[in-house]
Amino acid sequence: MSNDQYTLEDPSKKYSNIDTKAQYQEGAGLDANLDNKADRGEKTYRGTGRLEGRKALVTGGDSGIGGAVAIAFAREGADVAISYLPEEEEDARGIVALIEEAGRTAIAIPGDITTAEFSRELVATAVSKLGGLDILVNNAGKQQNQSDLLDITDEQFDETYKTNVYAMFWITKAALPHLKPGSTIINSTSIQAYVPSETLVDYASTKAAINNFTKGLAQQLAPKGIRVNAVAPGPIWTPLQTAGGQPPEALPEVGSSTPLGRWGQPAELAPAYVFLASAESSYVIGETLNVNGGSPTP
Repeated sequence: MSNDQYTLEDPSKKYSNIDTKAQYQEGAGLDANLDNKADRGEKTYRGTGRLEGRKALVTGGDSGIGGAVAIAFAREGADVAISYLPEEEEDARGIVALIEEAGRTAIAIPGDITTAEFSRELVATAVSKLGGLDILVNNAGKQQNQSDLLDITDEQFDETYKTNVYAMFWITKAALPHLKPGSTIINSTSIQAYVPSETLVDYASTKAAINNFTKGLAQQLAPKGIRVNAVAPGPIWTPLQTAGGQPPEALPEVGSSTPLGRWGQPAELAPAYVFLASAESSYVIGETLNVNGGSPTP
């Protein structure tokens, strides 16, 4: 496998072949429909057995960051269950195929995590079909840009919090009885938790909540041998961005504000999740690992 994550490259010039043009997708957006395909590690991630025999649940595992994490986990030796919206079935089938190609068990669980009932069923199904659970990645997210607070409807605010915060609570709470010492929980937060954009007020506030939840729960669960950490991506090229996450006309330039001067790709996030899921990070608890192209954070 050429140009994998161990290849020495100039990070400022990496992915110069991916030209992020303006695009808009209705609904949640699909990797399959991106005009400029993102790198989820399909051809670039090389596993080294760091998660051999582990059992993982990744929410939003059909595309973008979640898809890259699912691929990486499988290539590191884990069996993986992914959750996703039914409308994202096409993307989910592609990730399932890549997990199975790696020789691991893939469990696809469609549904809407904005309801407590499905969130709990999701965990029960994953545990049953995987035969247990020791890695939980709360990654699914909703992001819709609005230039004026008055344009954020009660419905959008409610759905953003239910997707990003409530579901994390419901799913984590349902998973805890199944997690043994050595298990890990990884939550996806964002640079928006530290440097909120004026057009993402509701989304950014959920990411600050995720950060705080992560650090508090990490202290609570550390004595039980369960580690809780977070990853904070910067601007990453995913379908979420084209489905209202950013104004379409802004997409070509969003990543240029980072010191590296470009969008990040989902494949660049996967190693951070693998590190936090593996025993290599056994003394890392309550950490927010920033993968943002160099933008300063507290």
